[in-house]
Amino acid sequence: MAGLLLRDFRNRFLSSAKFREFAQKIPLSQLIASQQANELFRLAGGFIHSQVLLTCVRLGIFDKLCDGPRPADVLCRELGLSGAGAAHLFEAAAALELLDLRSNGDVALGRQGATLVDNPGVLAMIRHHALLYEDLVDPVALFRGEPGSTRMAGLWAYAAGDADEGLDERAVREYSELMAVSQDMVAEQILYAVPLRRFRTMLDIGGGSGAFAMAAASRWQNLDITVADLPQVAELARRRVRAAKLDGRIEVIGADATRDLLPDGHDLVSLVRILHDHDDDKAMSLLEAAFRSLRPGGTLLVAEPMAGADSAGRLVAAYFQVYLRAMGTGEPRTPGRLGEMLRDAGFRRVRRRRTAVPMITGALLATR
Repeated sequence: MAGLLLRDFRNRFLSSAKFREFAQKIPLSQLIASQQANELFRLAGGFIHSQVLLTCVRLGIFDKLCDGPRPADVLCRELGLSGAGAAHLFEAAAALELLDLRSNGDVALGRQGATLVDNPGVLAMIRHHALLYEDLVDPVALFRGEPGSTRMAGLWAYAAGDADEGLDERAVREYSELMAVSQDMVAEQILYAVPLRRFRTMLDIGGGSGAFAMAAASRWQNLDITVADLPQVAELARRRVRAAKLDGRIEVIGADATRDLLPDGHDLVSLVRILHDHDDDKAMSLLEAAFRSLRPGGTLLVAEPMAGADSAGRLVAAYFQVYLRAMGTGEPRTPGRLGEMLRDAGFRRVRRRRTAVPMITGALLATR
């Protein structure tokens, strides 16, 4: 209660134009006011920053610079940009630490740009965001829920195998690429945080293309895995599993976990980036299906980005509240909220496992 009162007190002052004018005249508060103004400007300019990033990715600038600095005029010609256009882009990207402009006229990778080299999951997400930006042309209409399907909602139908048309080929290709490479990033985070050596059988509900199952099977030779997803998606997983020569250890079944009976008696059931895609009623159906599929004493693994009060949790909330709104289903949940749902589904001993990059995924374990 005291914290809320202090925040309300702070906001009353910050909301006063007279107080802001007064604060700018005092040396100590000048620094605070300047920092506040910079943060507000970053919020207002965030969309512009994202477009600079998207432009650099679409032009392939980071790949062109991965072997070292290049003369700006040479890079400009290779990118097909005008001299003025390249100068504006390079300066903006340098201000965001995507590029580094050298005094001799060369262009090099900046600190942020270097992290995007050989990082296919993040690059795919950046390209994919172009579709989300179209749905945010009128953000007020999006949050009001005004009639008219969003491009992202159509993409969700495609991902679930419910739509065959209505999306351009580029959007489908980029979304498929995103699903394939992002799951590899997620699997790396999960398998580092949650060793699976003590388990013998695993059911991966909503396993998609099978990326997590294949990563788990490759790392833990003792593990036999079943992947369950919608029939259209399951066929894609079968092909990938066969291509990886893991069909002897990974079985793929086509099923809707919210309606169909899944095989039971497993040591481990995983829900990897599944619950946050669904509203509470369907998420509870998935948790109940997971509970039925476990042997007594078995473990459920829930892995997905989780909202919260810490910096990563706030970023997850800000991002996924918009992203999932455009998708038309789901919400980011806190570990506490997920724990409540797990206990309502019959699970006990809910515990959190820290991951290296919570923005990519968090992890909860629960026992039947």
